[in-house]
Amino acid sequence: MPSSPVPGVDRRLFLTSLLGAAAGVAGLSGCAGSSAAADGEGASTAPLATKVPAGTGLKISSYQNAQQLQLRLAQLGDPPFKVTDWLNIGAGPDVINAFRAESLDVANNAGIPPIQAHYQGFDAKIVAINITRKPNYLFATKPGSDIRSVQDFKGRKLAFSQGQAQGVVLLRALRKAGLKYDEVELVPLTSNQFLTALQSGQVDIAPLGNSQAPAYLKQYEGKGARVITTDVVDLLSLLWAPVSVLNDSAKAAAIAAYIPYWARSQVWTYENPDVWNREFYVKTQNLTLAQAEAITELANKPLFPPSWNEAIKWEQETADLLAEGGFVKKFDVGELFDHRFEGIAAKSVPAEYRK
Repeated sequence: MPSSPVPGVDRRLFLTSLLGAAAGVAGLSGCAGSSAAADGEGASTAPLATKVPAGTGLKISSYQNAQQLQLRLAQLGDPPFKVTDWLNIGAGPDVINAFRAESLDVANNAGIPPIQAHYQGFDAKIVAINITRKPNYLFATKPGSDIRSVQDFKGRKLAFSQGQAQGVVLLRALRKAGLKYDEVELVPLTSNQFLTALQSGQVDIAPLGNSQAPAYLKQYEGKGARVITTDVVDLLSLLWAPVSVLNDSAKAAAIAAYIPYWARSQVWTYENPDVWNREFYVKTQNLTLAQAEAITELANKPLFPPSWNEAIKWEQETADLLAEGGFVKKFDVGELFDHRFEGIAAKSVPAEYRK
């Protein structure tokens, strides 16, 4: 991954280097067992097993160790499989590399990483959907900036990660403001480089998560940094897994069993903000209680749709938006969804959390 900004006109060169780096990671298949189809044989359509075979394990992503904390605090009991590893990993490009390296079985991401994986030639499927209705991201300016609206982005350097949610939020914000890609300079970075790029003035604007903004403003608001809010929504929070993992009937059954735990833990977090503020944001993220409360005030109510139609439509719009910019090739996103898992999350939560 390049560590310094590259001019936006070189984004295809940047993608080439990204693909090269990914290809260098050992293994293109997931953790398939004896029942898995060989790589290249396509995704399984076999019905999901109703029982998880004894000894089945999953390696699950848990960015900032939040997922296992949610499960522990929610007291949901032990799942019918073993979690062999919790990986502190969240960025889409990192997840794809972990999938390739066979070190990760299932991950929680936004809608754009599965599109990016498809463009890279890596086979993976979406298995669960959580719809978000309120913005999860805002735009932060570098210290001393005079930018006050998205229209002011014209001619500026914008931090851009085409394989992450922040990237599509930026593209959608530009489109809504009537700005074309060649009217700004897209600086290819990954989200973990955004803060450094802002602090050093390498970029004028970077999309930050709602949880990142309080700490950034605390440090730099006095130096002229600010945040710009929009109503642009990143609609999807999802679980996805490599096809080679899903072709393993034991692991597929374990993932189906994990989905209700994931969904219920999101509901518990939403319903218990005071506990979550103290146990996660204050104790593990070193935020003040006031900062934590400001973040959870913006939290989305979890919504798990029985039907994935809206999610597929939004995912297609996202893929088309990326294709228009030359970031990916146009394709039908329907192939990204494994409909064997459709509705599992919705059935596991109370009616008010079903879309």
